[in-house]
Parts: sequence; structure tokens; C-alpha cells
Amino acid sequence: QVHLVESGGGLVQAGGSLRLSCAASGLTFSRYAMGWFRQAPGKQREFVAAISRSGFSIDYADSVKGRFTVSRDNAKNTLYLQMNSLKAEDTAVYYCAADEHRTYGSSRLGADYDYWGQGTRLTVSS
Repeated sequence: QVHLVESGGGLVQAGGSLRLSCAASGLTFSRYAMGWFRQAPGKQREFVAAISRSGFSIDYADSVKGRFTVSRDNAKNTLYLQMNSLKAEDTAVYYCAADEHRTYGSSRLGADYDYWGQGTRLTVSS
């Protein structure tokens, strides 16, 4: 059974940094493209970042480009999201997701992902 467990969320001041982690189990992690999504209160879920199986292909939403860095450690079955220069508008629940069908690259579409974590909440105070 596949499990994705996010951690690292919390309360941080605007301009601060935080790193989210997503621990994966029950799957061969290196065979999955991975993504981060977020959902702010009253808003739809949106794409944040994604990374290919190998880690060589990375994609970011324009709103986080230059501030967030996605990475993965296939030996540790873990996905990361380093978030710097945080803004109040980054406040959301952050979800990691796994895509088992994509051989190359990654997707921005939530519908392409097969497994989801329960989310971790980030609150950025201004």
C-alpha cells in the first residue's frame, strides 16, 4: 500500500524559509515522477513544482520560481521542497503526489497523479 507523508509545515514569518519533506513508502520511489501542489483557504488546488523520476527534469509554477526548490533523494524515498523568501500568499496546505505512469518529465496536472499525501499546513505571517 502506497503512503506519502508530508512534514515540515508550520508558522513562519514573511521572508523566512522552510523545507517540506514527503516520505514515500509502499512503492519503488525512483519509478515515480513527483509533484508538490497546494491549496489555500477558499481556493482551488494549484501546481507548485514537479520533478522527474531521475530528478533531471524540474518544473515550477511561475509564482514560486526562483524562491522554491524541489529535489528528491531516491535512496531515501523522500521528496523535498525548499521554500525561501516566503510570502503571505504562500499560505496553504501543501500536498505531495506521485505519478507512476510518466516515464520522462513531470506533469502540472493533478489528475495525472495517482497517489497523494494528507498534506502539511504552511502559514506565512506578514
